[in-house]
Amino acid sequence: MSGLCKASIIGNLGRDPEMRYTPNGRPVTTFSVACNHVSTVDGERREETEWFRVSAWGKLGEICNQYLRKGSRVYVEGRLRTRTWEGQDGQKRLELEVIASDMRILDSKGRGEPTELAADEHGAVDADQIPF
Repeated sequence: MSGLCKASIIGNLGRDPEMRYTPNGRPVTTFSVACNHVSTVDGERREETEWFRVSAWGKLGEICNQYLRKGSRVYVEGRLRTRTWEGQDGQKRLELEVIASDMRILDSKGRGEPTELAADEHGAVDADQIPF
């Protein structure tokens, strides 16, 4: 029986997406998403920001690269994966990454209506969803 290792995040892109291709020619797009959390502790308002690295593969990666930009508001769903490596300073590094299986653009069209372009891990998008 498989376990469950799933993440759902809503936030804004911290930079433009970057797309590259594996040696086998498979596209992968990476981007960072900032999620804010506001709380009040002892009457003092606090805002914390968590950053998540997201990787989108295949057609979904191509769609993310085409439609997302720095500041875009998105919903991303996917599985969690950890990676470890040794930095140039010799220190062991650990990174938690979201491997996207679903992405929805939540930006406004300008009339206050959300633009919701949904793509699944296979890149399936209904053409009627594209806002132009």
